[in-house]
Amino acid sequence: MGKKMQVRVTIDRPQGYKDNHGNIYPLNYGYIPEIIAGDGEGQDVYIISKDVNEAIASFTGEIVAIIHRKDDVEDKWVATKVGEELSITEIKNSTHFLEQYFQSTIELL
Repeated sequence: MGKKMQVRVTIDRPQGYKDNHGNIYPLNYGYIPEIIAGDGEGQDVYIISKDVNEAIASFTGEIVAIIHRKDDVEDKWVATKVGEELSITEIKNSTHFLEQYFQSTIELL
């Protein structure tokens, strides 16, 4: 496995956030402003870490997976603390609150 990309994520939907569709975010979700995604905006990132259990404003970690959405214009990235490992099952369970609306596959890095 190659070296994972370290990133700084700006959180715009902190843990506990409720969106316009009634989804409540069980994790922190944000974006990397310097990387433009398929929708023309900053790359979206789910933050999944055993050490992050509260709402935060920013996060520095590494990208460990990509969620490829077959029916959307952009992929979602998954970040965790440097050195922390996540399984596909952990990622699926953590992101199900939003990913249930899309056809997607998870690629571990």
